[in-house]
Amino acid sequence: MAYREFVSLVHKSTKRDYLARVNEIDKAEVAEKAIQFGFDYWDGSRLTGYGGYRYDGRWRKVADAMIAAYGLKPGMRVLDVGSGKGFLLHDFKEALPGLEVVGIDISPYAIEHTMESVKPFCQVGSATKLPWPDDHFDLVISITTLHNLYNYDLNAALKEIERVSRGGKYICVEGYRNEREKMNLMYWQLTCRIFHTPEEWDFTFAQAGYTGDYEFIYFE
Repeated sequence: MAYREFVSLVHKSTKRDYLARVNEIDKAEVAEKAIQFGFDYWDGSRLTGYGGYRYDGRWRKVADAMIAAYGLKPGMRVLDVGSGKGFLLHDFKEALPGLEVVGIDISPYAIEHTMESVKPFCQVGSATKLPWPDDHFDLVISITTLHNLYNYDLNAALKEIERVSRGGKYICVEGYRNEREKMNLMYWQLTCRIFHTPEEWDFTFAQAGYTGDYEFIYFE
């Protein structure tokens, strides 16, 4: 395994009002809506989710970095577990025509509103049971998704990512290194089930037999 910084390229550019997430809303009520992963989460208020998750090209730098790091070539296959509206997959296709991209997401709303350029390649499904054979993909990625699973489902999802990849594997999850970051994470998150330090994540990876690359994002 190796620590890779891909998502940090975009994560650190976003400003967040942590206290607004707890002072201006009924956090429990909002979280109940958010975990449905429907309109409120994707296209509602910023206080209830992404605040309108629209394509703006910011993921292109992440796609370019991954293509270089993993030596992707036309004809290779990439799976995004938790593909959302397909922004990163779209940028993969733009950056490397001929690359085969596939996405899966638990949210029917996200798949319904996936970008038309990659929508035919995306489907509703669970990270815990990926509908592809062993060693099917040259790269499997999962970005800010797996911390939304309970421990038992997280273990299954890590094993599935390991199973369907014949090459690269990369996941990005939320974490914290100190009490300030832990509190900011708790203030900000709406759907998170796992609150881990980097050391706890390392333990979880080892328990599942995950051998791929990883990245943590922090709420500083």
